[in-house]
Amino acid sequence: MGIEAVVFDLGRVLLHWDPEGFYDCEIGEAGRRKLFAEVPLHEVNEQIDRGAPFRDSIYALASAHPEHASAIRFWHDRWLDIATPGIEESAVLLRALRARGVPVYALTNFGAGPLALAEQAYPVLREFDLRFVSGELGVLKPDPRIYEILEEQTGHAPGALLFTDDKPENIATATARGWKTHLFEHPEGWAAELVVAGLLPENPL
Repeated sequence: MGIEAVVFDLGRVLLHWDPEGFYDCEIGEAGRRKLFAEVPLHEVNEQIDRGAPFRDSIYALASAHPEHASAIRFWHDRWLDIATPGIEESAVLLRALRARGVPVYALTNFGAGPLALAEQAYPVLREFDLRFVSGELGVLKPDPRIYEILEEQTGHAPGALLFTDDKPENIATATARGWKTHLFEHPEGWAAELVVAGLLPENPL
């Protein structure tokens, strides 16, 4: 079966996402290690990705850990600094696919609040034909249900979808469903995959 549509993850595919690097710059590596060891920031972020309110969740966590409150609030107040910069080469590939008439979808673990911020800074995030966002659907990758929702709403058979994501566990679920997959490491590798699939001409970047 030929590829009919392409599916992008967002974080670390179209925009950088490096909380550790951000906090290392702000409070030092030792401070960041202490913060992350004592405060469940990633766990709360997962709740936000599942649909919990963005500001309220982070500020409640800050109130529960007053010794780290100012650093915790960075996760909300300076979220765009954590998710900077965009990966422009991936945006070029997305736009090239759309210019050739290839349907392009987003499948992402992303809170609704953070996504509203991100799409203001990165307009390319609004350029998908459809987006499947965990914070709106209430289900996270790698749960098979979010992949199934995409299949149902787009009408594409699993074997007609080519998906890129930076996390092996998310790729594994897609592969198990019959999707074609590419583990994203850098835009050049993704570009080569799209060329091999016959979706873009040689040297698209």
